[in-house]
Amino acid sequence: MSTHNVWTHKGTFLLAAVGSAVGLGNLWRFPYLAGENGGGAFFLVYALTIFSVGIPILIAEIMLGRSSRRSPIMGMRFLARTHTASRAWESIGWLGAVSAFVILSFYSVIAGWAIHYTGLMLTGSLQQADATSIGASFEALLATPELLLLYHTLFIAASALIVGLGIHRGIENGLRLLMPSLCVILLVVLAYSASLGDLGAAADFLLTFNLGELSLEGWLAAMGQSFFTLSLGMGAIMAYGAYMPGETSLTRTAITIAVLDTAVAVIAGLAIFALVFGAGLDPGEGPGLMFVTLPLAFAEMPGGALLGGIFFILVLGAAISSAISMIEPVAAYLVERFDLPRPQAVAAMVIASWALGLLTVMSFNLWADDSLFHRLFDRSAFDVLELLTNILMPLGGLLIALFAGWALTHGEVLKEMHTNERWFRIWRFLVRFVAPTAVAFVFLHTIPQVEGYLIPTIGAVVIVGAFAAGRTFLTDTHQAR
Repeated sequence: MSTHNVWTHKGTFLLAAVGSAVGLGNLWRFPYLAGENGGGAFFLVYALTIFSVGIPILIAEIMLGRSSRRSPIMGMRFLARTHTASRAWESIGWLGAVSAFVILSFYSVIAGWAIHYTGLMLTGSLQQADATSIGASFEALLATPELLLLYHTLFIAASALIVGLGIHRGIENGLRLLMPSLCVILLVVLAYSASLGDLGAAADFLLTFNLGELSLEGWLAAMGQSFFTLSLGMGAIMAYGAYMPGETSLTRTAITIAVLDTAVAVIAGLAIFALVFGAGLDPGEGPGLMFVTLPLAFAEMPGGALLGGIFFILVLGAAISSAISMIEPVAAYLVERFDLPRPQAVAAMVIASWALGLLTVMSFNLWADDSLFHRLFDRSAFDVLELLTNILMPLGGLLIALFAGWALTHGEVLKEMHTNERWFRIWRFLVRFVAPTAVAFVFLHTIPQVEGYLIPTIGAVVIVGAFAAGRTFLTDTHQAR
């Protein structure tokens, strides 16, 4: 990878990685999961897992990207060859690329809902609306494939335009505008929530830690959320790490990313729950929290239409910052492997992901009750795609931890990390033993959801993947000896 493919400023990687991490996971998924699982206890497990598991794997993934200076697929091919390791390790790059491709397909559809709600809020269409009418409005949106298709297309095209302009003109310039703007908007929404909502009740709910209230399911959900929120295992961090200057500290950068990502989730949670409690609504509404409960809270408060519109602009901006990180791993591979111009590589990836997204669009309406997916898998196309990524991402993260922890040499890691021997030993213990164990618990959260025909299909994938990883690990350990 030539030297011009390096971030112009040291801080740009931080913006890129935080932009990848901060998205619907922080603003939509974290609040509703916290609401469903008791608030503070969920957050405590989430935060502890981020710092004991997320940061070590994050350091490892950045390290692999910066060591190879290539796209995730080509980078893992290069690292496997230079470390005399099995080419099976190349599967790390492929798992990340496939995960990013599939996630973008349905992520774009859900993010498109924010376009719809931005318009509803700014035009005052939901002002003084009641719970029944807002719920009906959301159901009407899902029942209209033409609207979902339009928003899906607009969102993914905007994301593609940014990536297609290149590393410097597109991604760097876009992030420099997006990320500071998102921070300002988030603080404005928090101030509004504090003045008109019940911030005290929100803080008590989110920051009172009583682990006895958290079920095993809640524990696993919190651990899973902490893993996914950092964009681990989908190639984005590795792709961005390839453009990272060599003198930048991996440890400081990873800790900063985790702290900022967690701070955004907490601030978003406080702002949302302050509005929810201020309006006397239920925080445990699940996935409908952002698109039903929150619009209802905005509708009942002075100036809520304007602030609601601003909030959904925040959601859109955060979603785009994550979407561009999903496009980059596959686009970078197409550029390196087939020497395609960047606009063509981006277009190829996005058009294919857009087409796959049609399954998600139709799963909410035309295929909602009876479809090929329902007959084969006893669930919607959207559920199948989401479940697939819930397996691929942890598997990718597991392999990243194993490769970085066992295949990279002591001197190589110390050189990349720019750290002392004590922290190196702590990191290596976490990435070799603690992180893989925690990822296994994420699988425990996912596998029970697999039913019907999905059991042999996904079970076979996991068994083959585990066998390949074990065989590769044993082979490489033998060779190292």
